[in-house]
Amino acid sequence: MGAYILRRLLLIVPTLIGIMVINFALVQFVPGGPIEQIIARLEGGGDVFEAISGGGDAGMRDQGGAMDERYIGARGLPPEFIAQLEREFGFDRPPLERFLTMMWNYLRFDFGTSYFRSISVVDLVLEKMPVSITLGLWSTVIAYLVSIPLGIRKAVRDGTPFDTWTSGAIIVGYAIPGFLFAILLLVLFAGGSYLQWFPLRGLTSENWAELSWPGKIVDYLWHITLPVIASTISAFATLTLLTKNSFLDEIKKQYVITARAKGLTEARVLYGHVFRNAMLIVISGFPAVFVSVFFGGSLIIETIFSLDGLGRLGFEAAVARDYPVIFGTLFVFGLIGLIMGLISDLMYVWIDPRIDFETRES
Repeated sequence: MGAYILRRLLLIVPTLIGIMVINFALVQFVPGGPIEQIIARLEGGGDVFEAISGGGDAGMRDQGGAMDERYIGARGLPPEFIAQLEREFGFDRPPLERFLTMMWNYLRFDFGTSYFRSISVVDLVLEKMPVSITLGLWSTVIAYLVSIPLGIRKAVRDGTPFDTWTSGAIIVGYAIPGFLFAILLLVLFAGGSYLQWFPLRGLTSENWAELSWPGKIVDYLWHITLPVIASTISAFATLTLLTKNSFLDEIKKQYVITARAKGLTEARVLYGHVFRNAMLIVISGFPAVFVSVFFGGSLIIETIFSLDGLGRLGFEAAVARDYPVIFGTLFVFGLIGLIMGLISDLMYVWIDPRIDFETRES
């Protein structure tokens, strides 16, 4: 097993480099970089996209009437100013040199400073982390706590009315988009047209610092109830059906028939024999599920509930072409995702020692 872990760890390096190379190369062809953003703001044009979509060439010529072929929207700005911006952002160097410098810094976990926020990327991510931890952790835990017992019950009572109506409810829940369900929750329970049981925005109240510890816990749970429910709905449906199908596959196997023939109770057969094998694929996937919810983010959910998390951070960085934030978070999250993939494999072995990845590879 040690050799397998070593190979997987070594494979992380080229995989991560490949991810960074592809994304860095794509960015070179995307119009509207950081310099264009600054030019658009200086000229009062809102953002670079208005300059790109603005009609004609009138705003693209310098004071002498010549077209500025490098930056859209450079309306008569002095060339010295443009050159100074290029030096500050490092765009006066070739792309290959910039990429190698960036990767060298990242290997030392130096992710630089945001172009437009005057704060280090690490501090910026840590500032947004509580929201993403809240949505990711609570959504994953609740999905597992509800889906596993429900999936087992559906497998045991397969084909019964209980299985039929719960399947219908699950399908309806899966079919409703998360953002639409979030809006429905706001309308019904957060001061929309009906009840006002929950707050409309934020992770805590304005007077949170003045509350006692029990009060802080209650206030925190009060604020996260609706966002967590909205972000859990789709994962809940998928995980329930996965649990049910996994149990149905195991219940039909010969060892279950043998256990019943020996006179074991149904509960002993189900939880003493079937559970461990059936839960292999469900429990071992916990790290991957958490990472997908945590880092995949929920931009729309965060926007609807006015939560300032990593989802909104990534979107705003992409719109503003804040490259340190984009590439820094991509590197860290890519690295964590690859490590979590390895942890998922190790959980397979921990749950079922019969699995041997080294034997399968050979």
